[in-house]
Amino acid sequence: MTELQSVLAALCIILGAFFLFVASWGIIKLPDFYARSHAASLGDTLGIILVLGGLMIYEGFTLNSAKLLIAILFVAHATPTGSHAIARAAYKGGLKPWFGNEGDEKK
Repeated sequence: MTELQSVLAALCIILGAFFLFVASWGIIKLPDFYARSHAASLGDTLGIILVLGGLMIYEGFTLNSAKLLIAILFVAHATPTGSHAIARAAYKGGLKPWFGNEGDEKK
């Protein structure tokens, strides 16, 4: 394993962990269901893909990296689809989006 490969793998893993942390923070701090599900779907998808991509880079060209690629493809397809289905079901079930209070407008 080269030094560049190690640095690039560590950079991807750290960046993925950062996106996972920001998504978790967004789930706690955002005001309504739709904003929270948006943060969870985008942040978690990107974070997981970066972490698994970093592990692929670290592993090199092996069978394990092919398995990680299959996991990346599954996450990239399933997470946004599932998040969209949940948000659509919530909207059709009558859950209204939060538009803020009248006093919260920016001036």
